[in-house]
Amino acid sequence: MMKPLYFLVAVLFISLASGAQNFVTSKKGDGAFVIASSQTTSIYVDDKDDWLINKAALLLQNDIEMVTGKKPAIVTDLTSVSRNTIIIGTLSGSSIIKKLTSEKKINAGPINGKWEAFQLQTVTKPLNGIENALVITGNDKRGTAYGVLELSRQIGVSPWYWWADVPVKKKQEVFVKKGVYTYNSPSVKYRGIFINDEAPAFSGWTKEKFGGVNHLVYEKMFELLLRLKANYLWPAMWGNAFNDDDTLNPVLADKWGIVMGTSHHEPMLRAQQEWKRYGKGAWDYTKNDTVLKEFWKKGIENMSTHESIVTIGMRGDGDMPMTQGTATTLLEKIVSEQRKIIEEVTKKPAAETPQLWALYKEVQDYYDKGMRVPDDVTLLLCDDNWGNIRRLPKLTDKKRPGGYGIYYHFDYVGGPRNYKWINTNNPARVWEQMHLAYEHGVDRIWIVNVGDLKPMELPISFFLDYAYNANKWNEGNLTTFYTKWAGEQFGEKYAKAIGEVLRKYSQYASRRKPELLDDKTYDLTEYEEADKVLKQWKDLEQEAEQVNQQLPGEYRDAFFQVALHPVKAFANLHELYYSVAQNKRFAHLKYAVANDWAEKAKQSYINDSLLSIRYNSIANGKWNHMMDQTHIGYTYWQQPPANKMPAVQLVSKDEIRTAQKSSVPDKRISKVPPGGKGNVFYEREGFVSIDADHWTKAFNSKNIQWKVIPGIGIDGSGITSFPVTESATLTSSGPRVEYEFYCNSKDSLKLLTYFSPTLNFYNSPNGLQFAVSIDKETPQVVSLNKEDNTPVWNSWVANNIIIKTTRHFIAQPGKHTIKYWMIDPGIILQKLVVDFGKLKPSYLGPQETILKK
Repeated sequence: MMKPLYFLVAVLFISLASGAQNFVTSKKGDGAFVIASSQTTSIYVDDKDDWLINKAALLLQNDIEMVTGKKPAIVTDLTSVSRNTIIIGTLSGSSIIKKLTSEKKINAGPINGKWEAFQLQTVTKPLNGIENALVITGNDKRGTAYGVLELSRQIGVSPWYWWADVPVKKKQEVFVKKGVYTYNSPSVKYRGIFINDEAPAFSGWTKEKFGGVNHLVYEKMFELLLRLKANYLWPAMWGNAFNDDDTLNPVLADKWGIVMGTSHHEPMLRAQQEWKRYGKGAWDYTKNDTVLKEFWKKGIENMSTHESIVTIGMRGDGDMPMTQGTATTLLEKIVSEQRKIIEEVTKKPAAETPQLWALYKEVQDYYDKGMRVPDDVTLLLCDDNWGNIRRLPKLTDKKRPGGYGIYYHFDYVGGPRNYKWINTNNPARVWEQMHLAYEHGVDRIWIVNVGDLKPMELPISFFLDYAYNANKWNEGNLTTFYTKWAGEQFGEKYAKAIGEVLRKYSQYASRRKPELLDDKTYDLTEYEEADKVLKQWKDLEQEAEQVNQQLPGEYRDAFFQVALHPVKAFANLHELYYSVAQNKRFAHLKYAVANDWAEKAKQSYINDSLLSIRYNSIANGKWNHMMDQTHIGYTYWQQPPANKMPAVQLVSKDEIRTAQKSSVPDKRISKVPPGGKGNVFYEREGFVSIDADHWTKAFNSKNIQWKVIPGIGIDGSGITSFPVTESATLTSSGPRVEYEFYCNSKDSLKLLTYFSPTLNFYNSPNGLQFAVSIDKETPQVVSLNKEDNTPVWNSWVANNIIIKTTRHFIAQPGKHTIKYWMIDPGIILQKLVVDFGKLKPSYLGPQETILKK
């Protein structure tokens, strides 16, 4: 009995490391399987297995050839195999896999019956004529394909080899270490992307390169999704209809194993464009129900046996709300009729066809007011289009067979401003929000709006990687994601440097969408804010340029796409608005230097166009049109038809005045006695500024701990309580953090607390709450976000911050202690500022006044 037990323990041990198993090596160890060396390797598949298995074998064949220069033969006859053979197959579709399982040459137990699970195992003498085998087995076709493409990734083929021109890592010899490598079912069942807001960039690019948004471009997308271990797609829908534009689209999606859906406002697998083409009458169920039901029925008929998730419900035409005062009873009736159609067409209970109901915008209000759908339907919860989740289930809520999903955004068209041009998504915030969702049981569907797909390579990778394995990333290792991802694209030699560029970029870019930036965003005079921000961007640009100079030539197109271009474009945009601000400042004073700043602004505006042209020209014009999106000259939420140079002012010769010396600000600071433990802060210029992660003391409770989320803030890190599902009662011994500071001032003061713009996801009357106090005063309980459904939300998301103000009193100068008390989870504190009446307005707040020890 010892041998089987040992084998089971070994398999279990490796399974626990699922998602972090490195099994490829360039050195031949004892029992290692040969992928490429002086020996010949073949690939065996059962020609009766699924189409995708044979396609995966072809991809692997090509990948091995790209990496090693050696092309293994693909065989379907055991008489043609070589002594070293890669055997690929599903548990149910491959006769050889069945044989190896029955003969106990492989143990498929750990993956049997598990959604998308797979296993790689080296086996000696599995069959006559095969000396050594690498057996890649999947519980189903996608699991098998994931196993094959995981091997491709580890030998040196990035998932982004085509979509970002990442070169393969050339090797002479490649081996798989002896062992069994088991990957369990993904954390989230359906994981995918939504191509949206795709004009002018994606639409122009596809028209030029593929003749339109057709199966030729979708096959590239299907492959990318599988390489990223995704399985779900909402297709492009601006002027496009996936099933109607190209009849090969749905056929090939099914062959590739991609589960298809339609967006939140396109029910019953019919695209909005299909209604424009074939619909008759009004998109109004109260007036046109017969026509609408026939229209929807055709969508389910077209679905056939293709794996799909059916969106149910109804919004107004063109992704608009339905008529004012729409009754929930009407919407419930619509859902009921749609489910009858599903049953009629499929000849199965509706519960056997996956469905979702998207609680998007006003539909969330219907749900909050009591509208319900059957429990087998997935409730697709949504963010606010700005990366902040609106609603989550409580852990005490009744379990639903259909579970919950999240519709998230990396791109958006709408108020307070479109953001479509460039990647502005901080993986730290993405992790925090999706971790919050996952811990609340939201694990059926994760779908993210990625706009044109490019240039979202980094956040797409993170989102799908985390959806696949929610145990992989946490607040403690989050910063290593950038290094790991950079290493996979550009090699270990450059991983650290590129990872740092990507990490800094992700934080800086998320402060404010470029479409919202202008010459007033950062203050020129207070706290040297504009100078500091511009210096950060220029320093980062220099870092990126240095890396670019060191990279081998073949990596530079890829580096430009994912790192250098976004850094340079953002740095240049900040330089443009900084120059405009300086121009206006000095033009008001009638200083001659205003004209110099006007010229600098004009040059930056030109440079913006040149950077877009450069992007559209790289890789011999492969990505032409991908940087056609306008982003300068917004006057309201909708994009301008063309970029427009910001207005500058010129000073004529006869108006010029002599520059005057500026006054020197009060720089006095409070004295801090020597000694003491922990961080200590001091007053300067009438304020005390504290970064939340630099607490003096942290007090945890039995069930709650304070932890830092690195880089989540607009100017630093943030702190929150873990676990994110646990609340606390406000008591004197409750979880809190304390900050000691010294001041010269006394009497009344304001305490400003800066938070990530988390929404009232429990929909509680008081919102999420925290408390603050100074010294021994009674803590003041504050609502972070009970007003999240009011116009103030616009400033929260535009500024990417919520600032709460409380009033306090201290009788004497000297040492004092701020206490920040935890009540509700999910609140991210970034900064605290004590204002004695002299605080000046600024975007980031004043720089920290911490005593350096």
